Amino acid sequence: MLRPLLVALVSFAPFAWAQQKPTDPLPPPAAEDSVVVDGPTEQIIQGALRWLAAQQHANGSWSVSPGRMGEHSVAMTGYVLMAFMACGHLPEEGEYARNVRAGMEYLLDQIGVDGQFRGVDGGKYMYNHGLATVALGELYGQTRNPGIREKLERAIRLIITSQSERENHKGGWRYQPRPADADISVTVLQVVALRVAKNAGLDVPQQTIDDAVDYVRRCVVPGTGGFAYQAGQASPGYARTAAAIYSLQVCGHYDDPLVAAGSKFLFENRTERRHWTYGSNYAGPAQYMVGGDTWKRWYAFMREILVPAVTRSGDQCYWDGNEVGPVYATACFTTILAMPWHYLPLYQR
Repeated sequence: MLRPLLVALVSFAPFAWAQQKPTDPLPPPAAEDSVVVDGPTEQIIQGALRWLAAQQHANGSWSVSPGRMGEHSVAMTGYVLMAFMACGHLPEEGEYARNVRAGMEYLLDQIGVDGQFRGVDGGKYMYNHGLATVALGELYGQTRNPGIREKLERAIRLIITSQSERENHKGGWRYQPRPADADISVTVLQVVALRVAKNAGLDVPQQTIDDAVDYVRRCVVPGTGGFAYQAGQASPGYARTAAAIYSLQVCGHYDDPLVAAGSKFLFENRTERRHWTYGSNYAGPAQYMVGGDTWKRWYAFMREILVPAVTRSGDQCYWDGNEVGPVYATACFTTILAMPWHYLPLYQR
């Protein structure tokens, strides 16, 4: 049985928050007007980029486990490319331009004529598809490389045609590239990919976006501020809520009351360990787009957790301790810590 990729139960025993209670006070807001990456944090980010670059395979990909080529390589390459872009590195720009270019070319080589990525193992295809499409969309939006557009359009077209039309699931997406049922964790990745594509000038039907927003709203659990895994369910969670409010924001609904309530839910449930890395990867940009004091407090919270938990190996840094693996964790946490640099257009309101 294949190991779950993106919905693993994350356990970070060394992390400080493992001993915290949800009622513990957050660090006070930063005194400065804007959130900044301080010197020690920047050193960790640079060390993490060195470590990630060292894990790249000869074919340009990254995989879950260092040294094991092909293990969820489409998704992992998407995650790592986002980390490099969050730090300002593009295919023709920055110290890691060669790494980014090789990763981009790997993903492009995997896209078939039907828009599907080859070599995706496991039954959760649309996770991988969404992640890789987001990375390629950001690369195209920032470079306008004509070699990306045609294949990106194929990948986006597959997302559009896979949107569910079933009752109570209408507007969402599920594991396979076909209209079926839906859940919030798959839906968020497709919604973000559509937003990136639209930002880059690709044609995305407004009805597709509107239906996706309707589905996300149906996942809210009334009276809690949180969101459930599927529409109509009554069990809100940290990762589900982060995915949901991030989805609403990238669709332009920044001031939706559900976003404010969901942001509050994330603070109240920030120590929930289930799917913590996966959820934090959405909670970071969601709170960033809320901005102001909310973002200051959230970034301080994340930095307080991530800085002491990093593993150092010479001049390299990485995070481990979860079921998915160190490449995944390091890519996610590097992206979060680098957000104050404002390099990713996707996160700008």
